Amino acid sequence: MPGTPTLTSLAKAGGCAAKYPAARLETLLAGFLPVDAADLLVGLDPADDAAVYRLDDERAIVFTVDFFPPVVDDPRDFGAIAATNALNDVFAMGGAPLLALSITAFPEELPTEILGEILAGADEVVRAAGAILAGGHTIRDDEPKYGLAVVGTVHPDGIWPKAGARPGDALFLTKPLGTGLVLQAERDGGAPEGALAAAVAAMRTLNRAAADLLRPFRPNAVTDVTGFGLLGHAHEMASRSRVRIRLDAAALPALPSALELAAAGVRTGGDRRNRDYSGPHVESTATDAQEALANDPQTAGGLLVSLPSDKGAVLTATFAGAGLELFRVGSVLEGSGVQLD
Repeated sequence: MPGTPTLTSLAKAGGCAAKYPAARLETLLAGFLPVDAADLLVGLDPADDAAVYRLDDERAIVFTVDFFPPVVDDPRDFGAIAATNALNDVFAMGGAPLLALSITAFPEELPTEILGEILAGADEVVRAAGAILAGGHTIRDDEPKYGLAVVGTVHPDGIWPKAGARPGDALFLTKPLGTGLVLQAERDGGAPEGALAAAVAAMRTLNRAAADLLRPFRPNAVTDVTGFGLLGHAHEMASRSRVRIRLDAAALPALPSALELAAAGVRTGGDRRNRDYSGPHVESTATDAQEALANDPQTAGGLLVSLPSDKGAVLTATFAGAGLELFRVGSVLEGSGVQLD
């Protein structure tokens, strides 16, 4: 609409790059005492992608909340991406979403039609996830923000924690990296042709299909790669599993133009915060561009999966047969920390 500001022009930081710094968050959460509740299977000790509460021997509920400022100007894409990002936390725990509620902050000065498109994009994705968008809450704010609170279910014995990786496991990633780099290039004046469209398509892709294929393989550890970057989330998996994670820098998958943008010096604000968090635990012989890709904050990123290496070939064939991407990016060793070779 003529004279209407773009969504991204109203945002200080977009998507998961707007996350509170991981190092500060870790310090903050350390002040909370463990909750003595036998049926709280996953809470803050340690924190994971979502909370899990056992109802009985066959059922547990998965609960998560996620919201952020716009990553793109198209309101329907923004709603879809924000919804995908929130729903993926449930898939990262091995669960299936049931119900979602919108969390919305929106400037009164913007046409309500824009908000309608955001909600329509979210509703489309929630339905595709097999869940229902049943309501929500909206407040006035100068900076638009959108996301979901999501409730899902999982079998108590089928939870995928971050803390289960074992020496001898292989590591896989289900989506290429680089959403932050591409979005930053677009904000700086324009990403290379086709790069933004590829990034939007990746961010709109739910991890539902990947999780469904992965479930019969009973992975040892799973997390989704979002705002803390691949190295940040690998560090969380390594430290909580008490193992060492080795990542193959040359094997890291990149969105179109993402590695070239990294080599050209493009960086997000989240890059520095991610390095502050994971850097002390990472040993690297990778190039600057590869390190930038591995530190890049992702929005609605893929699953990082740790499972016995002897299952790797069948898993790869299963994904290929379903037409889904899967990238072997490393392995799990004895020790501690993360190495990027």
